[in-house]
Amino acid sequence: MPERPELVRGVVLEPLPNGIFRVELQNGAKVLAHVADRLGTHFTRLRAGDRVQVELAERDHSRGRIRQVDR
Repeated sequence: MPERPELVRGVVLEPLPNGIFRVELQNGAKVLAHVADRLGTHFTRLRAGDRVQVELAERDHSRGRIRQVDR
């Protein structure tokens, strides 16, 4: 069974077109992230300043998937 990637906390800097968001991670890195399928089905609206948890892509650490919203 594949291991689950770790989640990294971050803050949404700005929403971009087509459901992509620019997120700044705790370590200062900025990544492009899209909303995970589970969150997208519940129509979660994200705005600048929202705290999120991002799962980084294995091969490209400049892209990720927003897995959880911390309100």
